[in-house]
Amino acid sequence: MRWEQLFADLEGQQADWERRERAAEAAEHTRAEHGRVVLGDRLAADVGRVLRLGVRGVGALEARLVDVGPDWVLAHEVRASAYQERLVATAALLSVEGLSGRVDDRPRRYGLRHAVRALSRDRARVRVFDQGGDHLSGTVDRALADHLDLARHADDEPRRPGAVRGVVALPYSTIAMVQRL
Repeated sequence: MRWEQLFADLEGQQADWERRERAAEAAEHTRAEHGRVVLGDRLAADVGRVLRLGVRGVGALEARLVDVGPDWVLAHEVRASAYQERLVATAALLSVEGLSGRVDDRPRRYGLRHAVRALSRDRARVRVFDQGGDHLSGTVDRALADHLDLARHADDEPRRPGAVRGVVALPYSTIAMVQRL
């Protein structure tokens, strides 16, 4: 009888050890999975959701996510009097409040340069905010490899030779946000 109790006790200990080992492996697997999640994947999963974005050089922005690229988010500002979309560089994000925790890891191919190129093609009047807190208004003349050329003019004027006060090159790495006017 003592042998049976000893073996039963050993089997119980073995089963308990195996349960703890499986739980530890599952926890480690979960930590490893979380370690591969990038912010862009979480943002992509929350398209349509209202989030509070802390943007370097701009401040807090409460906005509904419209689209997400590999290095940008397009958001519609909730409190704007008119429909105003903001193209925010993810490198300028200081914080994001309100994420659901879901993940969408589908590849996103079109970077900030492509989004700016579309603004250039449309000849849209824009206001470009840099990460230092300054902003310039005008029209994107060209979207180049690592910077854009902005023809500076008043917010309420179209790009005309007489209205342009100069052309400034803005590196993408310094841009916090682009607002279509």
